[in-house]
Amino acid sequence: MFRILVCLALMFPALAVAQGMPGHQHGGMAATPTQPGQGAFAAIQEIVQILEADPATDWSKVNIEALRGHLIDMDNVTLHAVVKSEAVSGGMRFTASGSGAVRESIRRMVTAHAATMNGVDGWQFAAAGTAEGAALTVKAPAAEMAKLRGLGFIGVLTHGMHHQMHHLMIAQGGAPHG
Repeated sequence: MFRILVCLALMFPALAVAQGMPGHQHGGMAATPTQPGQGAFAAIQEIVQILEADPATDWSKVNIEALRGHLIDMDNVTLHAVVKSEAVSGGMRFTASGSGAVRESIRRMVTAHAATMNGVDGWQFAAAGTAEGAALTVKAPAAEMAKLRGLGFIGVLTHGMHHQMHHLMIAQGGAPHG
């Protein structure tokens, strides 16, 4: 009897997974997974779906590999850069460093972000390369200094919700940084 109970207990998780698989009915509806399993993959999948849905897409200019490269840069900077922050007059300076591919990703991301966001909402951005990466100096209106300090380096890079359209521009073969 004990063996039967153990077997049944071990089977319940397998039955639950099977019911969630495509084509299996759950409550009268087919259950369909929605998560692609990895963030960069999901971002690329979303862009591909947008491009496929647009009859005006010029496939001769599409470059999904360029988008993949940009997402690698984002991953390197977000997860692998070492960042030091210091207050400067009217703002903050963030010095990001790394080696090899991380260093090159830092240089591309910081330079591009400064060029894209300089002047937006009264914030001033200046980028300078360093031996180990790049420095990003951000000056904000006095009323937003606490926000700037709270955002820190990575928060500043995400500020502005521009990345989604930026990704679409890269995938379409554009040069979103000028």
